[in-house]
Amino acid sequence: MRINNLLKVSATCGIAALALTACAANESTGGDEQGSGNLSGELIGSGASSQGSAQEAWISGFQTQHEGVTVNYDPAGSGNGRETFQAGASAFAGSDRAFKLEEISDGEFAACKPGSAIVEFPAYISPIAVVFNLPGIDELQLDAATVAKIFSGQITVWNDPAIASQNLGVDLPDTTINPVHRSDKSGTTENFTDYLTAAAPAEWTAGAVEEWPKELGGEAAQQTSGMISAVENGSGAIGYADASRAGDLGKVKIKVGDNYIAYSPEAAAAVVDASQPEADRKDSDLAITLDRTSNAEGVYPIVLVSYLIGCEEYQSADNAKLVKEYFGYVASEEGQKQAAEAAGSAPLSAELSEKIQGIIAKIK
Repeated sequence: MRINNLLKVSATCGIAALALTACAANESTGGDEQGSGNLSGELIGSGASSQGSAQEAWISGFQTQHEGVTVNYDPAGSGNGRETFQAGASAFAGSDRAFKLEEISDGEFAACKPGSAIVEFPAYISPIAVVFNLPGIDELQLDAATVAKIFSGQITVWNDPAIASQNLGVDLPDTTINPVHRSDKSGTTENFTDYLTAAAPAEWTAGAVEEWPKELGGEAAQQTSGMISAVENGSGAIGYADASRAGDLGKVKIKVGDNYIAYSPEAAAAVVDASQPEADRKDSDLAITLDRTSNAEGVYPIVLVSYLIGCEEYQSADNAKLVKEYFGYVASEEGQKQAAEAAGSAPLSAELSEKIQGIIAKIK
């Protein structure tokens, strides 16, 4: 049902707010005949809501250069995006994690030619902010063990000694903590729980998961917008979300080594540069294993690396051409600058960008 609706809505240029942005951009630029390089057609993508602001910026910039192209991106969540791409209802996916090796070997990708590899690369690098709502308190310091205990229900009030001891001088209230988690299948959740698994294994035993363990309880919220709304509207609430959406909520500094580090694009980029590509991946698949336990100076370890995913060889030559051009724009210096300005993300390093452009060149 969701996939059928996606196709129906995309045809009228109405996939959520981003599709409306795509329509408006095309209507304002004058039509297909004026497009750069005569590129034209409709490109459909779906996936990570964390990429929402960046996708808006990429779509606007790309359609300014290619006036005959309409790009529609449905920010329905990472899991939905991967499923939609696999079913062939979209030409590309955005995802806050790469496909697992077993998912690739066991899965079918309807948009791709039989036997084709998939293309995966980091397109959007951003810190995940731990955000809270406590009137009069804008910032707190927490180590990994305390964060794990809060979200697993082991710490239930804000003036608990484990929190108070790290925040001397802060007047913490005797307020019940309301931990909020994503209700949908979320790459942000997997990145957040991956950090907890690596940095606080004794306190967090649920593993790195896309779907929040029901036995842990807490309030559930749909997608990034729902998470932020739930925290904003609940005194004593705490949640996790792409930092671009943190707004005026209280923020947590995370303990790294002997210091407490605030999130920033620079701190997010530092941990990515300190990490390595995953083993056993094909040349067109640039998945990264993040070092969540790095004690390097200036590193913020709760980082979301959000991927763009497509086919190395498409069933449709039109899709291949549009995806190749769009991915190239996203990974370009201009595209990364636009995302940084719109969403506060960390631009790809020159070395990483060069690798990615080599992967995009394989698309056909």
